[in-house]
Amino acid sequence: MAKSLRSKWKRKMRAEKRKKNAPKELARLKQALGRDVKGDAAMSDMQEIATVVPADKIKKQADADMIDTMTDDGKMDMDGKRSKKTLLDENGQYPTWMSQRQAKKMKAKRMTKKGGQGKQQKKKKGIAW
Repeated sequence: MAKSLRSKWKRKMRAEKRKKNAPKELARLKQALGRDVKGDAAMSDMQEIATVVPADKIKKQADADMIDTMTDDGKMDMDGKRSKKTLLDENGQYPTWMSQRQAKKMKAKRMTKKGGQGKQQKKKKGIAW
């Protein structure tokens, strides 16, 4: 696809806008990170509101959680109460990812295997000869 004059102009203007806004953005980032003088006051206010936990403690806790999950037999937490053959759960519901058409097909297959259980099966339409 050819590069139009309009797209070149827009790209140029976006670059100029980035140059113009860069100092403001940097100041905002510094304040958010708490590296600016104004930011230090904000961080001290945050300590009053929230509990500040050092990164080392969080890492150790995450490692301990990881070890706990590794002790399992390596299987994911899935619906253990879902039938693998029919894909129905304990409430008779199909999974959310299954389309209505697929669910209908599975139900029809299940009903034919059961023999209808007292209901008359529908005859397929077609030429009767």
